[in-house]
Amino acid sequence: MDTAQVNLTDLAAEPVPAPQPPAGLWSSAAGVVVRPAESHRPMPVQDLSKAPSTEGREKLPSPWFVRSFVLWGAIAVAGISIYEMEEVLALGGLTTVELVVLVLFAINISWISLSFTSALVGFFQLSARHLGLLRSTPAEIEGPLQGRTAILMPTYNEAPDRVYAALEVMRASIAETGDGDAFDFFILSDTTDPAAALAEETAYLALMRRLGTDARVYYRRRWRNTARKAGNIADFCTRWGGAYDYMLVLDADSLMDGATISTMARRLEADPKLGLLQTVPMLINRSSLFARLQQFAGRVYGPVIATGLARWSGYDCNYWGHNAIIRTKAFTEAAGLPDLPGKAPFGGHILSHDFVEAALMRRAGWGVRLDADLGGSFEESPPSLIDIAIRDRRWCQGNLQHALVLPTRGLHWMSRLHMTTGILSYLASPFWLLLILAGLLLSLQAHFIRPEYFPDAFALFPTWPLIDSERALRLFFGTIAVLFTPKLLGLITFLIDPRRETYGPGALSVLASVVFEIILSALLAPILMLLQTAAVLDILLGRDSGWKPQQREDGSVPLGQIARRHVGHVVFGIVLGVAAYLVSPAQLAWLSPALVGLALAIPLSALTASSAVGRAMRAMGFLITPEEQYPPQVATRTDAVEPLYTEALAEVPRFAEVVSDPDKLETHLRLLDPAPVPARGQIDTITACADARIRSVLSQAEAVAAFTRQELTAVMANPRLLRDLAALPAVNPPVAVVDFSEPRRAGAAE
Repeated sequence: MDTAQVNLTDLAAEPVPAPQPPAGLWSSAAGVVVRPAESHRPMPVQDLSKAPSTEGREKLPSPWFVRSFVLWGAIAVAGISIYEMEEVLALGGLTTVELVVLVLFAINISWISLSFTSALVGFFQLSARHLGLLRSTPAEIEGPLQGRTAILMPTYNEAPDRVYAALEVMRASIAETGDGDAFDFFILSDTTDPAAALAEETAYLALMRRLGTDARVYYRRRWRNTARKAGNIADFCTRWGGAYDYMLVLDADSLMDGATISTMARRLEADPKLGLLQTVPMLINRSSLFARLQQFAGRVYGPVIATGLARWSGYDCNYWGHNAIIRTKAFTEAAGLPDLPGKAPFGGHILSHDFVEAALMRRAGWGVRLDADLGGSFEESPPSLIDIAIRDRRWCQGNLQHALVLPTRGLHWMSRLHMTTGILSYLASPFWLLLILAGLLLSLQAHFIRPEYFPDAFALFPTWPLIDSERALRLFFGTIAVLFTPKLLGLITFLIDPRRETYGPGALSVLASVVFEIILSALLAPILMLLQTAAVLDILLGRDSGWKPQQREDGSVPLGQIARRHVGHVVFGIVLGVAAYLVSPAQLAWLSPALVGLALAIPLSALTASSAVGRAMRAMGFLITPEEQYPPQVATRTDAVEPLYTEALAEVPRFAEVVSDPDKLETHLRLLDPAPVPARGQIDTITACADARIRSVLSQAEAVAAFTRQELTAVMANPRLLRDLAALPAVNPPVAVVDFSEPRRAGAAE
């Protein structure tokens, strides 16, 4: 079978053997339209100190009854729990330590109470749908789509074979719906690594060879990746946004079914009040035990949480940065992000830009909605504890930056609530740690410090240090119920789903997996608590996270790296355990669930990062999801096509080859995005250094060997510097050697 003629509709569920890729990808890019003509759309930076006018915008409806139930229900649950805790502690009057325990408990219980009541709403909504009592779905237009949609794939130093295979499959899946003419694809590269950039270009050439020059799949690599992903999307909007009514934003690990994409466009087109429509991506494609744990939890418990959030948020929902379709007009008019005052980590570019973009669109009167009934939307999970800690470090910084956005004038109160809960999602870990330490201190105080039975003030009876043990036990079980009820409700809705019998694992397998997931998650929770606490402290100390590409491939993390990352957690667990034992064996038993997880942090992290252990658990019937048992068609097609791009990457040239080969150089120049013209008097120091280096060497080889990585990246993106470099000889010319060992003859010519 010719690689260029692989027909996705003919692919079986199992991957087919990969044919050899077409040769000579770099020989010529003639006929390929790398970028369409620009169609500019202004995207003004928003003033956070001044609310925009919403005159002329239709007022958005509010699900006030359901919202009242969720919020007042959460307040009631938290209030009762806080009252019970106060009664437990206050029999003999609140001491300073007891007051600290009470405050920390109040913060944590308020956080989980909102999840509890939201899950109740999701449970009733999903149960009604499964039982056939609820059949309505949001309106969609009929007939051909009227608006045009750009599907955006932002990338940053990614391995391109999986990205381009997924993009090809999504394009084919959309074409099968009959709506293919309404969609164009843009690969928006922010890649800074020179080798990765050449690999991207090779994969793009392979894609265009497979699809044809009229495929309407475009490639742009930015000259400077200003403002990271948010700046990447904004660059598209200002340059090409005028040609598109909508844009669907993906991540490099995103995968979406064409029918889902078409449905999203139809729903957005049918509702002129709607500015953004978000899906609920399911986690797929990972085999490590940690990733499969995430996939199972997201698949069984996630729909209840997401459905509840969608129901009570209404048009005031949030945005998670990918697998969402956006009205371009609403985004460009309302979501231009300013830099925050001060330096990183709190100032500068907003890292968690998606929350803020949704809030600004809602501030301008546009609806932001989550449709939890939409399937066919997928992403991938980090494969290990260490990888999720790296990702969470950046997310933590971005969410804490929202503290500076909260005072923005004109924000809807629901937007402020979303950002506040996002901040608390990371502060919950240090609060939990402080609660543990305060509880230990309270026990220490009761055990070692002599109580003051007879205070200075006159009292008829002595003051006894008392704790209401009966209330304490009742409060403990009540808190456990609030914490685990969302999981129980998720399990019930998963088991009563009428589709489960035909596409899901058996009930016994699910029940066993839930028990296994709860135990393993409980062991991992204290490790994650310390990882997130360290991230918060790191940010408070003024350290910026930077921008690192995410690990997207399975593969066990080296044991040495795991040990270095977790040795502090083990030591902390041992010290905490010894302190608890010195207080009392009962205190040690009370803390034992957290202590066991910390003591076993190194083997737990190693085992959960292992793909072999994950596959073994699958063979035993644990943590199996419907998407794992019956993979979505877009996933199996991507698996079948990916080897073709992996083979094509064998043709990635070295930079020296690109400069020395006229055909390769012209192909590379065709793929380049035009460099912005610097303002008068403005000098880019990296480009200037690279230019000076080219002028000071004798050959291409000497220049390439002397370039720093930043200089090489600048040269690769600058047509003038590339041509200047190509004009040099490939290697240094030979140097004439003069032999001074023989004496000069008298009268010899000079």
